[in-house]
Amino acid sequence: MVATVMGVEVSGKVRWLHTSGTPGIKPDGTVPETIEEQADQAWKNILAILESAGMGVADIVKVNQYLIHAEDKSAYIQVRGRYLGEVCPAGMFSVVTELIYPEILVELEVIAAKAEGDLL
Repeated sequence: MVATVMGVEVSGKVRWLHTSGTPGIKPDGTVPETIEEQADQAWKNILAILESAGMGVADIVKVNQYLIHAEDKSAYIQVRGRYLGEVCPAGMFSVVTELIYPEILVELEVIAAKAEGDLL
C-alpha cells in the first residue's frame, strides 16, 4: 500500500465554495443505475455548481468522495479522471455502508477557491 499525503495551500483574497454532498441524480430526479453513469452525473452536477459561482475545475482544492461498494473504485476513478484531467486537488476517499437513498452509489463534496482582485 502506498499512502500519499497531500495538501493544497490557498493564499490571498479568495472566494470559497463548499458544496454539500452531491450524488449522481439527474436534473429530472432520476438516478442512473450504474456507478459509471452516477459518477458522470455527479461530476456534471459539481461542474454546474462551480459554473454558477464563476468557477471551474481548476478552482477545486479538495474533493471528498464516498462510494458504497469498494469494487466500484476503479470505475469511479476513470470517470473522475475525465473531469479533473491534470488538476490534482487534495482529496479524501471513503467506502461507506450507505448514503441518503439506497440507490445512490456515489456522492461528492467539493471545496473550491477562486482568487479575487489583487492578491495580498
